[in-house]
Amino acid sequence: MIIPWQKIDPETLRNLIREFVLREGTDYGENEISLEDKIDQVKSQLESNEACVVFSELHETVDIQLRNTFQHEIS
Repeated sequence: MIIPWQKIDPETLRNLIREFVLREGTDYGENEISLEDKIDQVKSQLESNEACVVFSELHETVDIQLRNTFQHEIS
């Protein structure tokens, strides 16, 4: 189930994005990107509808996924 990110308390959303970024551990190549910049990038993806906040009723978990990836999973 997609949860509208706009309905999530701003501090909760920030913590969710932070946890997501830390868990992902993505390699950004030679250029090191700060945690704040990574958080801002994910927030921008939410704002532009590239990503979405997803709640799994089965696992009772919340995650952030790219919207096109999430839609392929439910198709």
